[in-house]
Amino acid sequence: MTDPLFDHYADEYYEALQRGLAVSGDGSEFFAQTRLRYLKRRLVQYSYSPRTALDFGCGVGTAAKHLIKELSVQRVLGVDPSSRSIDFAKQQHQGCVTDEEQKIRFELLSHYKPNADVDLVFCNGVFHHIAVDDRPKAMSTIASSMIKGGVFALWENSPFSLPARYVMSRIPFDRDAVMVWPSEARSLIRSAGLKVIGTEYYFIFPAFLKCLRFTESMLCRFPLGAQYMVLAVKEN
Repeated sequence: MTDPLFDHYADEYYEALQRGLAVSGDGSEFFAQTRLRYLKRRLVQYSYSPRTALDFGCGVGTAAKHLIKELSVQRVLGVDPSSRSIDFAKQQHQGCVTDEEQKIRFELLSHYKPNADVDLVFCNGVFHHIAVDDRPKAMSTIASSMIKGGVFALWENSPFSLPARYVMSRIPFDRDAVMVWPSEARSLIRSAGLKVIGTEYYFIFPAFLKCLRFTESMLCRFPLGAQYMVLAVKEN
């Protein structure tokens, strides 16, 4: 079964996203790259170097190249319920498959069979598009894909943030989404058998205040940012 909403928006995903983000003064590439840089900082602190990554709900594949560039993972698999988005991602990343040691692949979520073999699961802005009753099943799929000791990085738009809510109101495919509160995210993660190791908030300052962004690492414990990241680990 495919996702009709994102099948409809796949071809104009970037344009719609850029229009929504324009008020921040930054584009989608800035946010995609910066998320992975924040994640890398935490993984370095935990002395964790993933070799394989699953981009759960990859959409048109924006994060894939950043997972390789910023985290130096060797293989990335992106999965998504939208067949049109997967087709678009494959077209956009044809030149990224350079050799057998560094590979990007995409496949439909309905075809994906979790096998407890992924070092890192990355998930950005996906769960607010999943029906509330379906979220536990999605989280179970994520947990089942991870190796013992693997890390899960969940990024979501923060319901505490008025700027985040405003940006979502400007994006057609986000307007009717049900935001995920951090407490709900942590509960879902724990219910899937994963251990939460931290929640942090980022993207506090828009482009015209970028001179203050060096302070974000000091402020990330407070619910000030437009997005939050919950990190979790699979202990068993």
